[in-house]
Amino acid sequence: MDAFTIVPIFIGIVAAIMVGITIFTIIRAIVKWQHNNTQPILSIASRVVTKRTRVSGHAPPDRVSHTSTYYYCTFEDERGQRHEFRISGKEYGQLVEGDLGTLTYQGTRYRGFQRQMR
Repeated sequence: MDAFTIVPIFIGIVAAIMVGITIFTIIRAIVKWQHNNTQPILSIASRVVTKRTRVSGHAPPDRVSHTSTYYYCTFEDERGQRHEFRISGKEYGQLVEGDLGTLTYQGTRYRGFQRQMR
C-alpha cells in the first residue's frame, strides 16, 4: 500500500472516531437532562461548606486568548451528606462559607439556596 491509499483510510477512521465521540457526548447530555427532569425537587436545610472555581481556556497562536471561569459550591445537609453544584458567578460572590439556609435541587441540577436571616 502506498500513501495515497493509507492517508484517506486514516482520515476516515479519525473522522469516524470524532463523530462517534460527538454523538456519545450529546446522548449522555440528553440522558442526564431527562434523568434530572424525572427527579423530585428537594429543599433541605444545608450549610455552605466550601466554594471553588475552575478556569479553563486556551490561547491559539496569533489570536486573542479565551478563558472561562466555572463556579462551584459544596453544601452539607442536616444528615451530613454533601452536594456540589455548579452555580452562577453572581451567586458565588454572594455565598459565604458557613452560611445556613435551604438548598433546593433536582437530581444533579442546582435550583437555588435561600440564606437564613441571622
